Amino acid sequence: MKKLLCMVLVLMMVFSAGAAMAESESDWAYIQGKGKLTIGITLFAPINYYDENNELIGFDTELAKAVCEKLGVEVEFIEINWDSKEIELNSKNIDAIWNGMCITEERKQNMSMSRPYLYNTQAMVMKADKEADIMADIAGKYVVAEQGSTGEGKLQGTIADDDTVVVSAKEYFKDANYTPVDSMAKALMEVKSGIADVALVDSVCALAMVGEGTDYDDLTVNLDNNFGLQEYGIGFRVGSDVTELVNNAIIELTKDGTVAQIAEKYGLTDMLVPVDAE
Repeated sequence: MKKLLCMVLVLMMVFSAGAAMAESESDWAYIQGKGKLTIGITLFAPINYYDENNELIGFDTELAKAVCEKLGVEVEFIEINWDSKEIELNSKNIDAIWNGMCITEERKQNMSMSRPYLYNTQAMVMKADKEADIMADIAGKYVVAEQGSTGEGKLQGTIADDDTVVVSAKEYFKDANYTPVDSMAKALMEVKSGIADVALVDSVCALAMVGEGTDYDDLTVNLDNNFGLQEYGIGFRVGSDVTELVNNAIIELTKDGTVAQIAEKYGLTDMLVPVDAE
């Protein structure tokens, strides 16, 4: 019995020492050691997407490149399943989630979140010729949102309403039929094809991807319902010392005008979060 107790105590000490060591390890030293910051993304304009020359562009893409240049490391972008983003991060398949991710209380518990850098809200996207009917009565309509997204969280009530909410998405869609999809781009395609009536997606995405001159020129963006204001942030591993380095780099790039230039290029000037608005 005494031997067993001793073994348990030794194992506990080893585990505690390992945990303490893991906590004291520098995430930045790990990233510097491999020479690059690996960023997990999904594809949607104007955040991270491919242009006609198959080059990855977007607001987050360019901002991440500028930050990594300032920090002296390369940047690598990897497409991930959004619903598995925390697993990808904690397993070190990626070092950051930098993809138009809304800051929520749950995400602040599971990740080290950067300062906010863009404002966002949830938009309803639908066929333009069906807008009046859908907005008159959502009951029985088919709604899609990206699995693991803020839209899904709002709709299902896993992301609590706050004082910016005028209409509760959970209450509004309670009589609708909801189906998750694997990306915001897929949500828009479901509406365009007629499989779904409404896509609940980030307004940043909707306003860039929908309307005249886009692949979704028969769709329209409806922002009549204020489901609440969100802010985009970058997710790092819990306790990561990279968070503050990236925060400081973004502040410097804001002050020298780089962030404003990138935002203007992608039509996001009005959505920028001021550096003193935390």
